[in-house]
Amino acid sequence: MEQLALNAWLAAHPDVEQIPGRDLFIVARYMVPLDATLAQGCLVAAGVPAVLADAHLMQADLLLAPALGGVRVLVPQEHLPHAHAVLEGLARGDYALDDDRTYG
Repeated sequence: MEQLALNAWLAAHPDVEQIPGRDLFIVARYMVPLDATLAQGCLVAAGVPAVLADAHLMQADLLLAPALGGVRVLVPQEHLPHAHAVLEGLARGDYALDDDRTYG
């Protein structure tokens, strides 16, 4: 993604924040580590390389969640639009399992 297009995309998505000095962007924050792990799994399954930051700290002591700002989901710059689309789909329930169907 070229710099001009990146700047325009970031202006339209003020919740996305760049990690200083890195090519990683915070695309989501979760107060529950399991929710962050689920989001990361959806991103990776969709082909978006995603990593979690602060997940282990929060699993050790959930009282740190407000101080740390939650578990951060990080993705590289070139995957920002796709990651945002996947996370919007997750929030809408696009990846929910059907309660009436048997899996296995």
